[in-house]
Amino acid sequence: MPDADAVSQAIARNTRDLRTERQWSLDQLAARSGVSKGMLVQIEQTRTNPSIATLCRIADAFGVTLAQLVELSDGSSVRVVNPEDVVRLWHGDDEDSFGALLVGTDRVEHVELWRWQLAPGERHDSDGHVDGTRELIAVLSGTLTIDVAGDLHTVSPGGAILFDADQPHVYRNDHKRPLAMILVVVQPANADPLLPSHPG
Repeated sequence: MPDADAVSQAIARNTRDLRTERQWSLDQLAARSGVSKGMLVQIEQTRTNPSIATLCRIADAFGVTLAQLVELSDGSSVRVVNPEDVVRLWHGDDEDSFGALLVGTDRVEHVELWRWQLAPGERHDSDGHVDGTRELIAVLSGTLTIDVAGDLHTVSPGGAILFDADQPHVYRNDHKRPLAMILVVVQPANADPLLPSHPG
């Protein structure tokens, strides 16, 4: 079990790193977390052992887990997500239709990598995301019909599309073959990390 000093140093480092990545001031973190600026200064300077409740408020403000906030290592530049660890966050009417969040990062921009599958005739409607959000889609198999604010676009297998996703959009499989695609969602650095990007 790590000693208290090592844990305090890890919390201080992780809090500073997360705040710096988001380009937040101490005042901004205080406003988002409900933890006083004075307490945050003490935490970042390893002058206090914050309560679990305080740590939970800070983790919630960053949109990270408590475990990530108290992680002792500096973190790895490589993160592998095994197939059994991928979570499907959207399911269509057909069991072969799903949206699975593969991996994400919140270093400066909020970026998510998704795998989507739509059975023939299936569709997914999404509201517009936060201002400045963009989506990049690569179609692996099948044909994607995408409606972006009322304009229809067709993307064939091996093709790709980039669009502003801060407006309503619909993914559709209007064909007889299953559709498989990879989707990347990129929210701007000033977006609230607690606002969901998908499924909308």
